[in-house]
Amino acid sequence: MNKSQFLKIDLFNHLQRLSEHKKPVWGKMNARQMVEHLAFFIDISTEKTIFPLSVPESDLPKYKAFLMSEKQFRENTKAPSNVLGEETVPILYPDLQTSILVLQSSVNQFFSFFKDNPEKNPLHPAFGHLNFDEWLILHYKHATHHLRQFELIA
Repeated sequence: MNKSQFLKIDLFNHLQRLSEHKKPVWGKMNARQMVEHLAFFIDISTEKTIFPLSVPESDLPKYKAFLMSEKQFRENTKAPSNVLGEETVPILYPDLQTSILVLQSSVNQFFSFFKDNPEKNPLHPAFGHLNFDEWLILHYKHATHHLRQFELIA
């Protein structure tokens, strides 16, 4: 799977089949919250949003091993509580299509950010400092996790 193509094109092809009222198979987020959550998460990789490390540094090797594996996120995997808290994220945009456009902008900024700053290793609160290839893997895993949540992929 070409993960760059997936994030730039395939993700949005799948999201075009998402309706505002589609119920998730698991989790608390509605469709718009999920899309906005993906955009928010991508903003962490471009240092637009910054969070401190939320896990002990001694745990980073096992988290990085998961990241580099073929394993998928499990259903109901929770983001670090210092990132999302315990409640669902507030909706920021007026409709699903606007939320998708914001996500598309965040994805474009991700690729531009690393094209202009290939040496950067932005901090993920649970995985530590990640380079472009590691962030790409993480964004792919994260996006496919949420596409499965809304039955947009198997």
